Amino acid sequence: MSSHNIKTDSPQTANLQQDSRTRALAEWVAEQIADNNTSVELRSLGSDAGFRRYFRFNQGPTLLAVDAPPTTEDSNQFIAIAMFIAQQAVRSPRIIATDTNQGFLLVEDFGDQLLFKIVDSQNADGLYQLAMQNLLKLQQSTDDPLLIPRYDRALLRRELEIFSEWFVGQLLDYSLTPEELALLDNTFNQLEAIALNQPQSFVHRDYHSRNLILCANGELGVIDFQGALWGGITYDLVSLLRDCYLRWPTHKVTTWALDYRQQAIARGLINQHISEAEFMRWFDWLGLQRHIKVLGIFARLNLRDGKAGYLQDLPLVIRYTLEVAEAYTELRPFADWFKTTLLPIATTQDWYRDYQTAGDRT
Repeated sequence: MSSHNIKTDSPQTANLQQDSRTRALAEWVAEQIADNNTSVELRSLGSDAGFRRYFRFNQGPTLLAVDAPPTTEDSNQFIAIAMFIAQQAVRSPRIIATDTNQGFLLVEDFGDQLLFKIVDSQNADGLYQLAMQNLLKLQQSTDDPLLIPRYDRALLRRELEIFSEWFVGQLLDYSLTPEELALLDNTFNQLEAIALNQPQSFVHRDYHSRNLILCANGELGVIDFQGALWGGITYDLVSLLRDCYLRWPTHKVTTWALDYRQQAIARGLINQHISEAEFMRWFDWLGLQRHIKVLGIFARLNLRDGKAGYLQDLPLVIRYTLEVAEAYTELRPFADWFKTTLLPIATTQDWYRDYQTAGDRT
């Protein structure tokens, strides 16, 4: 430790002062900005769904200090994907300084204008077109298997099994019968096939309103991309348009999705002979894979990681899940089982509210 004067300041100041990683991060930041005369005051912005924590501080240009514990977070991958995204002419945070051994980063701060906060019925078309333009740029990138892992069947299945373990088994405390396990296996096989049989491209994996920020220059900055994979082309589109935190009317989602289809065809990402119906099937089914997984992830974030806030978003994810599963004959057995077996248990839990109106705007 050097002689820099370190302070921590947040709503949980007492806890931060006892946090050795926070103090070490503040010390490291002070060294990076080379200011021996002013104390570094870290102000916590909280954490994301992983184990990264973000802090603003009081010196220099607008930067974020990031605590990414190396036991759980791969900072080297974050840096590499940030550079990859920037090479596609999409705005990712500039990396100012790193210490990957400690898991400390100093990165550009895009500000607080998250799409989630600023979008409304008046500006939505423009902002979502901007988001789709960025997505198309990312999907036109050249595959780099050494950098970007495959979104293969094994990984798709591991994600779906998070639902079985954490949402069904842990949150609802329900034990699956052999017949129910067979039903899930059949459903999961169908969803995996759709994911693998559509064109494969760059997948951000969490391309939604809380990870897109309108920057001061009007560009849309992209964050939280370190888990990027190479997989189904509709995955990020459905993450954006059937956002787990923000719902848009069905007719609007369909209009946006089909407009994206036209642009993807024009760029050679999708064969021109793919009909609107087939494209929407890709979109719906890969979205269902994501939402089934998210039910498990949100349950796990609460039960394992103590992040109870995600429970309030479960009803909207249930709504997406049932709307799609009920719309396709092949998936209706899953929808019927969910409604007759799981839904009655869910309705007894404190987080539950009527899924049929979840996400509706007043």
